[in-house]
Amino acid sequence: MAPTIRPTRALGALAAVTLAGATLAACGTQHVMQSTGAAASGPSARATVSPGPVPAPAATPSRTAAAPSAAPSSGTPGATAASPPAAHHGGGVTHPAHTPAPSHTARPPHGTAAHGSPARVPVRGAAVTARSIQHGVEAPGRAVALTFDDGPDPVWTPKILEVLARHHAKATFCEIGPNARAHPGLVREIAAAGHRLCDHSVHHDEAQSHKSEEYNRHEILDARNEISRAAGTGDTPLWYYRAPGGDFSPAIRAIAADHGLRPLGWTVDSEDWRRPGADAIVSTVNSELRPGAIVLMHDGGGDRAQTVQALETLLDRLDAAGYTYTFPAR
Repeated sequence: MAPTIRPTRALGALAAVTLAGATLAACGTQHVMQSTGAAASGPSARATVSPGPVPAPAATPSRTAAAPSAAPSSGTPGATAASPPAAHHGGGVTHPAHTPAPSHTARPPHGTAAHGSPARVPVRGAAVTARSIQHGVEAPGRAVALTFDDGPDPVWTPKILEVLARHHAKATFCEIGPNARAHPGLVREIAAAGHRLCDHSVHHDEAQSHKSEEYNRHEILDARNEISRAAGTGDTPLWYYRAPGGDFSPAIRAIAADHGLRPLGWTVDSEDWRRPGADAIVSTVNSELRPGAIVLMHDGGGDRAQTVQALETLLDRLDAAGYTYTFPAR
């Protein structure tokens, strides 16, 4: 019997990276995420993935406590609506150190935004890129957005790319600036395969929101420049900024958005950072996934053999259930 894919409204996690002499870290503190714009709670129906015809979703409660919908903001840049606190994650890495990340409130797909070209750097303050945290995807229907954090890694990123290629699946790679600088060939391979690039900071500091504006500009913009140079293009090839551990603040979102990077969240945490075994990773995703979900996984930050194995199984099931692969909306 095929496992059931369920939605989530408040779940998220992200590996943290410390590039200077980093060690393993895991903690269980919580943060309250903030986002701008009108907030919408995710659908209550769960989709089921099975190797046969796709069954109709059954309405049942989510396995996590339902989060109240946030009141819409005034639409003014920088206005925020707080999301509910959620459990974080921690996990083991080689050069990065993972600390807990807050979940994001799941939101419905945002429709069929055009893919277009990567955003250019706008004049600061120009209303070019939304400052709210993106939880929706571009394509409608049974589509999911796969995202991979903490790379590129010379061992695991190529294996992830091979699995994605076999399934004709596209994904978004949220990269650490110095990792991209160290492995420019991998960055170019990712871009050449039609995947998208995402800025994931310089040092993966999950306390970033407590630091100065100057520090945050360094973490966001220097990483963007390193990834852009690694990709070998004149214009920035980046589409999003994902804060380490989901540690967004209004200031962080403003810096990212004012430089053409949409703040990026997630709705399904695979918890592959725990390395609980491939079956457990698949089960975790299966229990939370829904059409329009953004799935968080990792291609860097340590041994990702379980992630590679779990991804192969997950994509087999999604293919059989009629899912397609898209990108987070801009």
